Amino acid sequence: MIRPTPLWRSAAVLGVAGLVLTACGGSSDTASTTPTKSGSASAPAGAKGDGTLKIGTLLPQTGSLAFLGPPEFAGVDLAVKDINDAGGVNGKQVEVTNSDSGDTSTDTASQSVDRLLSNNVDAIIGAASSSVSLSVIDKITGAGVLQISPANTSPELTDYADKGLYFRTAPSDVLQGRVDGDLILSDGNTTLGILQLQDSYGTGLGDAVTESFEGGGGQVVEKVVYDPKAASFSTEVGKIKAADPEAIILISFEEAKKIIPELVKQGIGPDKKKIYFVDGDIANYSKDFPKGTLTGAKGTLPGVVADDSFKARLMTVDSKLDQFAYAPESYDATVLVALAAQAAGDDSGASIASKMQDVSAGGEKCTSYKDCLALLQDKKDIDYDGVSGPVEFNEKGDPSEATIGIYQYGADNNYAFLEAKEGKL
Repeated sequence: MIRPTPLWRSAAVLGVAGLVLTACGGSSDTASTTPTKSGSASAPAGAKGDGTLKIGTLLPQTGSLAFLGPPEFAGVDLAVKDINDAGGVNGKQVEVTNSDSGDTSTDTASQSVDRLLSNNVDAIIGAASSSVSLSVIDKITGAGVLQISPANTSPELTDYADKGLYFRTAPSDVLQGRVDGDLILSDGNTTLGILQLQDSYGTGLGDAVTESFEGGGGQVVEKVVYDPKAASFSTEVGKIKAADPEAIILISFEEAKKIIPELVKQGIGPDKKKIYFVDGDIANYSKDFPKGTLTGAKGTLPGVVADDSFKARLMTVDSKLDQFAYAPESYDATVLVALAAQAAGDDSGASIASKMQDVSAGGEKCTSYKDCLALLQDKKDIDYDGVSGPVEFNEKGDPSEATIGIYQYGADNNYAFLEAKEGKL
């Protein structure tokens, strides 16, 4: 029987530390025992920074998540401007080298990482895709370079053997999946069909949604795992149609642009079924579908809603921005790297990693790089609360608490904020 009310309420706190998920989206030998992040980062013997913090970006300019690139790049660029305007890190200006992460259908990310490492970067911001990060994390951390993603959500990364050098400002999909399951149940649905991308992100989030939805009394009547490179999705959509669920969730990337028309064609579009999106495919589709196609569909996106003042500041960096997903997380990832380097008095990857927890929790609150820098220069312990919220890293490099936003589509095929759910991991 379906529970009468969802487990979530606006601003409710949910602990999910007791949930256990198996590693997903790759062979089991890529995961290992939980590394301890705080104070345990390792680097090649004798590694030490050269005095100038060099940041590389590994974010999508091409590929299935290219729509997330502009706000992420803008978040990094704005943060670097604020850092340098405040005096830089350890008395020197921060340098940035941008690169394209592409997606898992190409070797773009690996080539970009090679170029960044040849430029002697100390930290890499990215990738956006969890699967892309998993494809290059060994190369990055093996070089003693810190990696921090503003958008990775795969649970597989929580316990990855990363030498204590991997962090993220986006929460694990253990949290988003819990919100998705409760949202679908609270909308009165008792049966669910899942169209799920075949990669670590799709597997992890699909499992989390299933656990949440069925844990609340619902039934997943069909789960279809698909190849994102497929030319057509008619067979996959046909399987969902045959199962006749009350609701359908798409765990996908840009292939949603092909899946939605197929849902409509087969008579199970948003006008017939309750359709739900997740962070990989919630986007502005106003130029892609006829007006009214997505009216009423809902979706979730980790992170807080960028406020108008922050959006205005981002627009000074990129005046063409029309989406802002993961811009706050990108901004905060960059600021936290700079603060950790300042706190360590050194810009090597291992030194930065050793201070990431320290600058994100437990000290005197500060909300800008300038103010936090002043406290550090006064030898005070700090707790940076950023534009994406109170980012407090746990010993695994994950944020220990996070916000998931719930959005709804209007007749213009664009999404608007409904409410936020907060939770602890």
